[in-house]
Amino acid sequence: MHSTTLHADNRAEVAAALAQDHLIVACLCAAWCGTCSSYRTSFEELAARHPEKYFLWVDIEDHADIVGDLDVENFPTLLIQRHETVAFFGTMLPDPNVAHRLIETIAAQDDAELARLAASTAERRQWQQECNLRKLMGE
Repeated sequence: MHSTTLHADNRAEVAAALAQDHLIVACLCAAWCGTCSSYRTSFEELAARHPEKYFLWVDIEDHADIVGDLDVENFPTLLIQRHETVAFFGTMLPDPNVAHRLIETIAAQDDAELARLAASTAERRQWQQECNLRKLMGE
Protein backbone atom coordinates (compact mmCIF):
# COMPACT_ATOMS: atom_id res chain seq x y z
CA MET A 1 0.00 0.00 0.00
CA HIS A 2 1.08 3.56 -0.56
CA SER A 3 0.15 6.82 1.04
CA THR A 4 -2.70 9.00 -0.12
CA THR A 5 -2.06 12.63 -0.96
CA LEU A 6 -4.90 14.95 -0.04
CA HIS A 7 -6.19 16.88 -3.06
CA ALA A 8 -9.23 19.06 -3.55
CA ASP A 9 -10.91 16.31 -5.57
CA ASN A 10 -10.38 13.43 -3.10
CA ARG A 11 -11.52 15.01 0.17
CA ALA A 12 -14.64 12.83 0.45
CA GLU A 13 -12.56 9.69 -0.21
CA VAL A 14 -10.00 10.72 2.42
CA ALA A 15 -12.72 11.55 4.97
CA ALA A 16 -14.27 8.10 4.37
CA ALA A 17 -10.87 6.43 4.81
CA LEU A 18 -10.23 8.35 8.04
CA ALA A 19 -13.57 7.11 9.40
CA GLN A 20 -12.49 3.48 9.06
CA ASP A 21 -10.98 1.41 11.86
CA HIS A 22 -7.23 1.71 11.43
CA LEU A 23 -4.31 3.74 12.65
CA ILE A 24 -3.92 6.99 10.73
CA VAL A 25 -0.42 8.32 10.06
CA ALA A 26 -0.47 11.77 8.48
CA CYS A 27 2.53 13.80 7.38
CA LEU A 28 1.93 17.55 7.38
CA CYS A 29 4.37 19.25 5.06
CA ALA A 30 4.75 22.05 2.53
CA ALA A 31 5.66 21.81 -1.15
CA TRP A 32 8.45 24.38 -0.79
CA CYS A 33 10.16 22.45 2.03
CA GLY A 34 13.25 20.57 0.85
CA THR A 35 13.22 18.33 3.92
CA CYS A 36 9.63 17.33 3.15
CA SER A 37 10.49 16.58 -0.47
CA SER A 38 13.31 14.29 0.58
CA TYR A 39 11.15 12.69 3.32
CA ARG A 40 8.39 11.79 0.87
CA THR A 41 10.20 8.64 -0.32
CA SER A 42 10.74 7.51 3.28
CA PHE A 43 7.07 8.14 4.06
CA GLU A 44 6.09 5.93 1.10
CA GLU A 45 8.44 3.22 2.40
CA LEU A 46 6.79 3.46 5.83
CA ALA A 47 3.38 3.07 4.20
CA ALA A 48 4.62 -0.06 2.42
CA ARG A 49 5.92 -1.47 5.73
CA HIS A 50 2.54 -0.84 7.40
CA PRO A 51 -0.13 -1.71 4.82
CA GLU A 52 -2.83 -2.11 7.50
CA LYS A 53 -2.49 1.56 8.46
CA TYR A 54 -3.71 4.61 6.55
CA PHE A 55 -0.95 7.00 5.48
CA LEU A 56 -1.92 10.51 4.41
CA TRP A 57 0.26 13.28 2.98
CA VAL A 58 -1.14 16.78 3.54
CA ASP A 59 0.34 19.97 2.11
CA ILE A 60 -0.53 22.44 4.86
CA GLU A 61 -0.57 25.39 2.48
CA ASP A 62 -2.77 23.76 -0.16
CA HIS A 63 -5.15 22.63 2.59
CA ALA A 64 -4.93 25.45 5.09
CA ASP A 65 -8.72 25.25 5.38
CA ILE A 66 -8.27 21.88 7.10
CA VAL A 67 -5.02 22.29 9.01
CA GLY A 68 -4.78 26.07 9.22
CA ASP A 69 -5.31 26.17 12.97
CA LEU A 70 -2.78 23.42 13.70
CA ASP A 71 0.47 24.73 15.10
CA VAL A 72 2.94 23.15 12.69
CA GLU A 73 6.26 24.44 13.94
CA ASN A 74 8.66 22.51 11.73
CA PHE A 75 8.78 19.82 9.07
CA PRO A 76 8.07 17.04 8.76
CA THR A 77 5.26 16.97 11.33
CA LEU A 78 3.53 13.66 11.96
CA LEU A 79 0.03 13.24 13.30
CA ILE A 80 -0.87 9.71 14.43
CA GLN A 81 -4.44 8.96 15.39
CA ARG A 82 -6.56 5.91 16.22
CA HIS A 83 -10.32 6.39 16.17
CA GLU A 84 -10.88 9.74 17.92
CA THR A 85 -7.62 9.62 19.89
CA VAL A 86 -4.66 11.65 18.69
CA ALA A 87 -1.68 9.64 19.89
CA PHE A 88 1.09 11.86 18.52
CA PHE A 89 1.41 15.31 16.99
CA GLY A 90 4.85 16.77 16.47
CA THR A 91 7.95 17.29 14.44
CA MET A 92 9.67 14.07 13.46
CA LEU A 93 13.27 13.60 12.52
CA PRO A 94 13.30 12.75 8.81
CA ASP A 95 14.50 9.25 9.65
CA PRO A 96 12.09 6.46 8.66
CA ASN A 97 13.42 4.17 11.39
CA VAL A 98 12.46 6.65 14.12
CA ALA A 99 8.98 7.02 12.64
CA HIS A 100 8.67 3.23 12.26
CA ARG A 101 9.47 2.70 15.96
CA LEU A 102 6.98 5.38 16.97
CA ILE A 103 4.25 3.84 14.79
CA GLU A 104 4.97 0.37 16.16
CA THR A 105 4.86 1.63 19.75
CA ILE A 106 1.54 3.39 19.26
CA ALA A 107 0.04 0.45 17.33
CA ALA A 108 0.91 -1.91 20.20
CA GLN A 109 -1.08 0.12 22.72
CA ASP A 110 -4.72 -0.71 23.32
CA ASP A 111 -7.46 1.92 23.20
CA ALA A 112 -7.57 2.29 26.98
CA GLU A 113 -3.83 3.00 27.18
CA LEU A 114 -4.01 5.49 24.29
CA ALA A 115 -6.91 7.26 26.01
CA ARG A 116 -4.96 7.40 29.28
CA LEU A 117 -1.94 8.86 27.50
CA ALA A 118 -4.13 11.32 25.56
CA ALA A 119 -5.37 12.75 28.85
CA SER A 120 -2.01 12.67 30.63
CA THR A 121 -0.76 16.20 29.86
CA ALA A 122 -2.21 19.56 28.90
CA GLU A 123 -0.45 19.36 25.53
CA ARG A 124 -1.94 15.94 24.73
CA ARG A 125 -5.41 17.09 25.84
CA GLN A 126 -5.01 20.04 23.48
CA TRP A 127 -4.18 17.63 20.62
CA GLN A 128 -7.55 15.95 21.19
CA GLN A 129 -9.34 19.26 20.76
CA GLU A 130 -7.33 20.76 17.90
CA CYS A 131 -5.63 17.98 15.92
CA ASN A 132 -8.30 15.34 15.32
CA LEU A 133 -8.15 14.76 11.56
CA ARG A 134 -11.54 13.10 11.49
CA LYS A 135 -13.13 16.24 12.91
CA LEU A 136 -11.04 18.59 10.82
CA MET A 137 -11.99 16.79 7.61
CA GLY A 138 -15.64 16.74 8.61
CA GLU A 139 -15.84 20.49 9.10
